[in-house]
Amino acid sequence: MRLKLLLLTGLTVGLASCASTPPAPLAGNDFVPILPRTAQNDPSVVGEKVRWGGVIAGVKPGKTDTCFHVVSHTLDDSGRPVDDDNSDGRFIACAHGFFDPSIYSVKRQITVTGTLQVPTIGKVGDMRYIFPHVAADVVYLWPKDVPMDNSGMYYGMSPFGDPMDSPMTPWMGPDIGMPW
Repeated sequence: MRLKLLLLTGLTVGLASCASTPPAPLAGNDFVPILPRTAQNDPSVVGEKVRWGGVIAGVKPGKTDTCFHVVSHTLDDSGRPVDDDNSDGRFIACAHGFFDPSIYSVKRQITVTGTLQVPTIGKVGDMRYIFPHVAADVVYLWPKDVPMDNSGMYYGMSPFGDPMDSPMTPWMGPDIGMPW
């Protein structure tokens, strides 16, 4: 019993220490603390290195690079965008190579690091918008969150594979352990 408690405590401390550390590709502290909405009209920041993130609003692969239209969000200590209804503006991040839009899809969270370029003029709907432009060195796609209900139970696939194969599925009824 004591060994189990010690292992559980060690695991908890280990996971907690990892939670606030950015993934290796996003690590560093040489980024300027400027927000996209501030960079829109500040030509003095061109050439500065930033780490920004948010939710993908659009993806456009080109001949040699892929550009992401991102709704910016504040980053937590691990560099992951905070999932809330606040935004720091929008930005465009372009990275060399092909990033498949079916994987780097709308509503997925990304964090990029790179160098600020001259802003790009575009539109959000019919509204003219000045997009800060990042030449991205790193595009980090965050794993999808696994939805849970209020009890902490996961939705979707059970550890048994198909949810209908699980001995805990609700279609079996409360007094039947197996469906047969």
